[in-house]
Amino acid sequence: HHEVYFVGGCVRDALVGIEPHDYDITTSALPEEVKEVFSGYNVIETGIKHGTVTVIVEGYPLEITTFRVEGKYLDGRRPSSVAFTRNLREDVARRDFTMNAMAMDIHGNVYDFFGGREDLDAGIIRAVGEAKVRFEEDALRIMRALRFSSVTGFEIEDKTSKAIFDCKEMLERISTERIREELVKLLVGRDVRRVLLEYWEVFSVIMPELALMKDFEQKNKWHIYPVHEHTAVAVENIIPDPTLRVIMLLHDIGKPKCFAIGDDGEGHFYGHANVGVDMARDILGRLKFDNETKDRVLRAIKYHDAQIVPETKHVKRALNRYTIEGFFDLVEVKRADNLAQNPNLASRQEYLDEL
Repeated sequence: HHEVYFVGGCVRDALVGIEPHDYDITTSALPEEVKEVFSGYNVIETGIKHGTVTVIVEGYPLEITTFRVEGKYLDGRRPSSVAFTRNLREDVARRDFTMNAMAMDIHGNVYDFFGGREDLDAGIIRAVGEAKVRFEEDALRIMRALRFSSVTGFEIEDKTSKAIFDCKEMLERISTERIREELVKLLVGRDVRRVLLEYWEVFSVIMPELALMKDFEQKNKWHIYPVHEHTAVAVENIIPDPTLRVIMLLHDIGKPKCFAIGDDGEGHFYGHANVGVDMARDILGRLKFDNETKDRVLRAIKYHDAQIVPETKHVKRALNRYTIEGFFDLVEVKRADNLAQNPNLASRQEYLDEL
């Protein structure tokens, strides 16, 4: 008989009453033994050298991985070697956060060696073991921690948080596709404003352009927030559509480069939309966003300050100029932008409703 457990995200979800969207299974059986057990089924050797096979049961793929301990991570991305173990505790000890390091047997008994249940109940994201070691093994875990925090509203425990700042430069080693996936999930999270503001320096490793926005005072009556904070509030205020959230993250990225005090003594940012388009094009290219998303984001940034009069002929012209999708993007963008300005001057919502 081989030991077998559900492990990771599906256990976490089950404990809080969410239907898991996929099931990871871990077993004391070696890959060859797993193949033997499922000899009548379609078995795909997905990652057999890392101990993972996928078994198709009634059309449903089950990923089954042998208990393992990982060797040294030499490149901050993947282990140089994998050794199998017959010990469940050793297997979960290599996982990222306590809430993801629990196992459950088929009778519903939970095996929790690192206080994951307690952290889950308290709403805390805590690295398993020593946080710095976990992030050195795979720096994408930094983005995963921030994504979980944004999506669940959980706080990141102090030592784990400190390690995120200490290890942030390691994100430069991670493939941009993996970073982009986590970033987009994070941006649509309910607690995105807090996570952006708390970890702005970490996001600035992925997008150095963001560093210029930090604490940049706008010095005009419309704005009560520095540029980075205005940005975070605007992101939070737009509907949680991934592309719209990316637009709000980047909509004012050109501002610090265009700042000037006018004759009226107020701060102005003439031309910041066009400068922002060029900067955003670079960022979206580096993060390998698809062309459709790029076009939609760049169009919205370019025109986010355009004035559209709420009269039929002007609106018709705008629909032609910006496309229908682009027009409605602009209305949403202006609404969120306005909600992140001085509330005493935020009368533009009615005009946008009319539009």
